[in-house]
Amino acid sequence: VQLQASGGGLVQAGGSLRLSCAASGLTFGSYRMGWFRQAPGKEREFVSVMYWPSGATYYANSVKGRFTISKDSAKNTVILQMNSLKPEETAIYYCAASELRGINYDASAYGYWGQGTLVTVSS
Repeated sequence: VQLQASGGGLVQAGGSLRLSCAASGLTFGSYRMGWFRQAPGKEREFVSVMYWPSGATYYANSVKGRFTISKDSAKNTVILQMNSLKPEETAIYYCAASELRGINYDASAYGYWGQGTLVTVSS
């Protein structure tokens, strides 16, 4: 399994960014793909996840109403649209995937990780 994340960059507070994660080699009938982030000096934290094939989505409370996760099934890609970004959301954002085991907001439940993409929100 390979995950390729893209779309990070520099944005002003209140701005928007769109992250994409393209997956290859996912042969499970059911799985989940999502995003975590890790700010300097902090632990990796859950952001959002989407389940295949149901399309069910989950969000961290801190991003509800501002972030939207979606999928392009034809391209096996998950997209994270981030609006109203805040400076404290500056972090490396990681794409992750797993079979349906463990808790969806627990990073240790995910066996596959992308390389991460840096999001910087300036004040």
